[in-house]
Amino acid sequence: MSPRLLLMLAILPVTLPAGRGAAQHFSAAPSFGIDYENNTFTLDGVPFRYVSGTVHYFRVPRAYWSDRLLRLRALGANVLETYVEWNSHEPEPGEYQFTGQQDLVAFLQEAQRQGLLVILRTGPFIDAEREFGGLPYWLLSADPQTPLRTSDPRFLQPLDRWFDVLLPKLKPLLYENGGPIIMLQVENEYGSFHACDYVYLQHLADRLRQHLGESAVLFTTDGDSQSLLHCGTTPAAYATVDFGSGTDVAAAFGVQRLFESSGPLVNSEYYPGWLDHWGYPHSTRSTEDVVRTMNEMFDMQANVNVYVAHGGTSFGFSAGSNLGNNFQACPTSYDYDAPIAENGYLTDKFYAMRNATLSVATWSVPEPPPQPAVLAYGAVQMTASEGLLAAVRGLADDPVTSDDPLTFEQLRQAYGFVLYSHNVTGVQPDPVLLNVTGLRDRGYVFVDGAQVGILSRGENIYQLPVSVQEGSRLQILAENQGRICFGNFLNDIKGIVSPVFLGSGRLSGWEQLSVPLNSTQLGRVERLLAGRATNRLTAAAAPAFFTGEFDLPAGVDADSPTDTFLRLDGWRRGVAFVNGFNLGRYWPAQGPQVTLYVPGTLLKAASNRLTLLELEEAPCLATDTCRVTLTDTPELDGPTPH
Repeated sequence: MSPRLLLMLAILPVTLPAGRGAAQHFSAAPSFGIDYENNTFTLDGVPFRYVSGTVHYFRVPRAYWSDRLLRLRALGANVLETYVEWNSHEPEPGEYQFTGQQDLVAFLQEAQRQGLLVILRTGPFIDAEREFGGLPYWLLSADPQTPLRTSDPRFLQPLDRWFDVLLPKLKPLLYENGGPIIMLQVENEYGSFHACDYVYLQHLADRLRQHLGESAVLFTTDGDSQSLLHCGTTPAAYATVDFGSGTDVAAAFGVQRLFESSGPLVNSEYYPGWLDHWGYPHSTRSTEDVVRTMNEMFDMQANVNVYVAHGGTSFGFSAGSNLGNNFQACPTSYDYDAPIAENGYLTDKFYAMRNATLSVATWSVPEPPPQPAVLAYGAVQMTASEGLLAAVRGLADDPVTSDDPLTFEQLRQAYGFVLYSHNVTGVQPDPVLLNVTGLRDRGYVFVDGAQVGILSRGENIYQLPVSVQEGSRLQILAENQGRICFGNFLNDIKGIVSPVFLGSGRLSGWEQLSVPLNSTQLGRVERLLAGRATNRLTAAAAPAFFTGEFDLPAGVDADSPTDTFLRLDGWRRGVAFVNGFNLGRYWPAQGPQVTLYVPGTLLKAASNRLTLLELEEAPCLATDTCRVTLTDTPELDGPTPH
């Protein structure tokens, strides 16, 4: 027995996974378990093997859930794997959302209707390149140093309250109760986090069993190295590994065997592609390598989850960020070079992976559905409607004043922007150095209403020479580009998190206006911009709102409009909205993502309203061409500076 296991057994009241050490025998009641003697899962007492695929309900428009799950089935999957995203279900403490896009139960029931079993990853942390790794921002409001993902009561109390709401909704959906859920994950890649808190992992397992019963099959997932599994596993759950194509499969599963000497081999995240960051080349994995490694796992009788089978889109401000050598924000598209593309298109990789799965499938696999329709609706003329600084007074609530700048979390704001304003006092050198080392993440600097420069965490630009005089209005529009979603630096406070200096002088006396651009504020934007059109050379100076309208062409089914892609040639950086829905961030000047996916479900027959908040530079500042294009061709591999 390993020293790690001896330590955990000494300090924890351990509940072992159901069936550990003995085969599961046939029962008339539905059952799922682990047969350790024969190294397999069992379903109703019969040996069971799965090929699953990840599809996130929160990244796919609800109207498309059925279609994407059908495509998953056609890939050859007999199991759906998905996360539960805490922050989308509890956006504010005690405010729960389980309807519409957040109707988790309906998503799982649709999977069952299509013949899929479910592996559910309940978090609370999910990573998934999502804002704050799926954690709600307000965990950092009371204490920005809250010990996340630990047994500290400051984290466990809100977590337990959340589980008390979530888990009772899941119990009727367990396989033993006639539902589709066969396994549930304890935490997520916890070995990649510094805390190594075994009490915390055991607490999660205990809470899952308290609500779901002792027979629930629990598992953990970690990268294929002994050091990661050392802190990521618990005797209360079955240990699995994750790895991508080109990995030495025997060696990777050898690591799993160090922690599970018997039982089924499982790759809980097999990567057919990889994630992207703004400013860096689009990630791809060759189909040949993906299929080769897949077949090697199949030859070892392994169970495989494809992460992701279909990535979808991080609409709105839901994309996260990472902190490698520098701060790296994730783009809106989560295409991931997956077998099922962002809009549901079945790629060559899909058909190659399907053929590999068919070689081992003992379950029925449907024929692939037709490719999804996509249309080029053409150019949309855009008109400068209002500068952001002029508009913000009508958008925001009353300003909040403070000596030093307040963070997003102190303002109880999740996403979007905060406009910080300060009136300069005293005589300053010309120029004088503005120092905002606490900027998180991007700052647009204005003096008396004119933009004078950009500060950027991602580019390590925190200082800017400015020309001011006594009485000048200094303003910084701070943007949250997505809280960090992986690693040891999750306490990622947003806004301006430390004092601001002008020369050697600390600036005291700030006014904050919140610009979250949430659904409430978007309504104000639409009302404010309605009917407005101003001179392109004045109001078009970014940041500014631009609006345009378009109708569906003749022949398009108005009851079921077709998907399209928004192309923003000449535009630099901002946020796009269609009919009040936040499509997400665009940044074609950085790449690799050039187009934004526009689901047809957002469109209507006539008077579709397109709104852009352009933050840096609109093409009509230099020319009379101020338009965007709705095209039938996505571009996710555009040029990048890195």
